[in-house]
Amino acid sequence: MPLVQIHMLEGRSEEQKKRMMVEVTEAIARTLNAPVESIRIAIYEIPRSHWSVGGITMEERVLNSAVPQYVPVDSEVDTGGGVHD
Repeated sequence: MPLVQIHMLEGRSEEQKKRMMVEVTEAIARTLNAPVESIRIAIYEIPRSHWSVGGITMEERVLNSAVPQYVPVDSEVDTGGGVHD
């Protein structure tokens, strides 16, 4: 009885998780020649604040990531090199 444990960050939709379980089940059945009914899958979803890489949580990484600044289309942006009317 194969048992697959998948640990991942929270945030995937139920549809994505279901599709993943079906595809992983099919891959295990095919590669191990195991009956589909014998394959067990457990998903463990971990909050971003409980998962870290290099001592920095994924939550901190998201908060500290470079976010493009919003500039309204109709605003003037000074590029530093032209004459403005």
